[in-house]
Amino acid sequence: MTASRIFSWTPAAIVFDCDGTLMDTERHWQDARDRVLDVHGFAPAPGFAERAKGLHYTECGRLMATESEHPELTEEMTAQLLAEFMALVTDNPMTMPGARELVHDVSRFAPLAVASNCPAEVVESCLDTAGLRGFFDHIVVPDDTIRPKPHPDVYLRATELCGVEPSEALAVEDSYCGVQAAVRAGLRVLGAGPWPEEKTITLVDLWVRSLDNPEVRLWACDRVPSQV
Repeated sequence: MTASRIFSWTPAAIVFDCDGTLMDTERHWQDARDRVLDVHGFAPAPGFAERAKGLHYTECGRLMATESEHPELTEEMTAQLLAEFMALVTDNPMTMPGARELVHDVSRFAPLAVASNCPAEVVESCLDTAGLRGFFDHIVVPDDTIRPKPHPDVYLRATELCGVEPSEALAVEDSYCGVQAAVRAGLRVLGAGPWPEEKTITLVDLWVRSLDNPEVRLWACDRVPSQV
């Protein structure tokens, strides 16, 4: 990792992932996946949770059907997955530790965007409920022309909307899938969450256990313009 590439630098824009980074919703995706598999009488294969983390829900539905050796269930599982997740996240939307405070601080010196594999209505609803929507100038999700992570498209579009080059922007991520997308787009990357596999660590500039990390908070506060 090259932490100095973040701590010695002021990004021109910051692009946040949503699931598991801003919002504590990754557990809802995991519960939803488990529920769908259980309905069909299947159990997740070893390592499935890690392989599924950060995937677009359509890719996750395909993965579940494929690993269950029933690819013909892809469409049904995908629809069930989204329905289960929407029910769970509506009942219990919560921010990740430190996310609210960090967003508040960095919004005072850089434009902010969200680049997510979630459907737009999910991202909008979560951020509204958490009182964070107003901090973000742009929300980018996959559509007919924007491919999901790990493709770089959501990050390329987010930085374009913020009016900066990707190399001038910071991505905040929590999954290998998302980190791949950000790196391929050319952003520097701050990762947050439980310590990941080595393949993820080698890609990020800095990894912290959570966004309330004291060094990250100090870095953000130091970049807020002084009041005259």
